[in-house]
Amino acid sequence: MNARLICLGVIALALVVTSVSVVFVKHRSRTLFVELQALERNRDRLNTEWTQLQLESSAWATHDRLEQVASKQLKFHVPAPSDMEVVESRQ
Repeated sequence: MNARLICLGVIALALVVTSVSVVFVKHRSRTLFVELQALERNRDRLNTEWTQLQLESSAWATHDRLEQVASKQLKFHVPAPSDMEVVESRQ
């Protein structure tokens, strides 16, 4: 009879430990899934921001924009033909 009680006690203890482990793993799984979703939302937000920055960068680097900045802010101008020299390359 004692052997049966000991065996039953061990089985009951194993059942409790297993049940607590399942609950812990399930909770951890849900916590990690919520964290994953938050990271994916952040990734999507950063990708959108990166795309917008690339568009803005290409808009600032257009030929017309560079020519406008050069003439207005830097006071550049196209030289007169008499101020130009043609240099031949040696190849």
